[in-house]
Amino acid sequence: MTRYFGTDGIRGIANQELTPELVFRLGLAAGTLLKLQGKIRYMVIGMDSRRSGPMLGAALAAGLCSAGINVYEAGMMPTPAISFLARTMEDCGGAVISASHNPARDNGIKFFSHEGCKLDDAMEAAIEDLMDQPMASYRRPVGEEVGWIKALPEGGDRYARYLHEKAPCDLKGMVIVLDCANGAASELGPRVLREAGAQVISLHDMPDGCNINDQCGSTHLESLQQTVLHYQADLGLAFDGDADRLLAVDSRGQVVDGDQILVILGLYMHEIGKLDDQVVVTVMSNLGLRKAFQAAGVRVHETRVGDRYVFEKMVETKSWLGGEQSGHIILTRHGTTGDGILTALHLLYVIQQTGKTLEALASQMVRYPQVLINVPVRSKEGWQDNARIREGCEAVEAALAGYGRLLLRPSGTEPLLRVMVEGPELPELEILACQLAELIRQELGQE
Repeated sequence: MTRYFGTDGIRGIANQELTPELVFRLGLAAGTLLKLQGKIRYMVIGMDSRRSGPMLGAALAAGLCSAGINVYEAGMMPTPAISFLARTMEDCGGAVISASHNPARDNGIKFFSHEGCKLDDAMEAAIEDLMDQPMASYRRPVGEEVGWIKALPEGGDRYARYLHEKAPCDLKGMVIVLDCANGAASELGPRVLREAGAQVISLHDMPDGCNINDQCGSTHLESLQQTVLHYQADLGLAFDGDADRLLAVDSRGQVVDGDQILVILGLYMHEIGKLDDQVVVTVMSNLGLRKAFQAAGVRVHETRVGDRYVFEKMVETKSWLGGEQSGHIILTRHGTTGDGILTALHLLYVIQQTGKTLEALASQMVRYPQVLINVPVRSKEGWQDNARIREGCEAVEAALAGYGRLLLRPSGTEPLLRVMVEGPELPELEILACQLAELIRQELGQE
């Protein structure tokens, strides 16, 4: 069986790795299985602003229709908006064509169930298995059983109303700089904040199909920091390309990452009795987050990287708040996936209710230095069995014993091993991380 799905759906270079032919087979296989389950008759498709989106969307819709699934086309739409539409429309699932924070040449596809949840590993494996079967093995409906395709122009308005209902706040008098990453939230993000009363200075909100995430958005905060300082704004907010992440910048231009946002929201929810004294984070979350929550008596559950796994752990533990350092924040009272705009509204609500600045709220967490090095490798498979790498990891862990930690993991979407070393002393961390990264290059590096 070919492995197509990674941490967050299927990704690749559009029209080279992620081809229309492959996407048609994906739609046909996914549609066939979803129809057999009997819970989905419709699929709503949204996408970010990449030029390849409409091409791949047409292929996906054709595959779904060929399986007998009816398709609603929502156009450019944040990932969480498609999750919302899937769970609120009858007998409907969702599909998003996006590569999130990746460059414009990449694209990807992820699916949502009728409950608005990302498909689990077992369902993805079943789709992969069916994709590898001969085309003749599929049952192909004809006549009235073939799926239809219709536009869904009101999708954005539905989503905007939902956001205001779930996070009502009055932002009058607040000056906010908003970096839309030239992505899916370029229209909806500024609109929602302005409707809530904020004065919004909008950056990178003119997508042309090729400028998504290009030196902007949550992975490139420099222009946001400069603009916040220039206009003396209260704060800055940044989405990624599909707007399921949020990072922030305070009035001094200092970055407030996903861990700090989790602490701000979590401690406030804990104070007002809406947290249930537990949160879910990933192995990448900063040691300072754990210490801040532990000091408040809040239990921290840990899971693997990926907001899908965060949500699964939240369901298992019945947690109401979870997320990632990268800015995926999930509030299970309101949604089933990371949602940048919803998170922004909740963060702004806490600022409004407490009367504190973002920098004051962020100071509740002491952020420990982390050194992250991405090492390109020939293959991500079998690295755990390499004796030299294992010995190198043991040496780093011994050096950090008692005050820091090492995390070595493969990327879910790229041929990389990620080395992360964390602790109180940055120079030593950099030395340890570089030594281990060089060892990995010697053993597994690309030629």
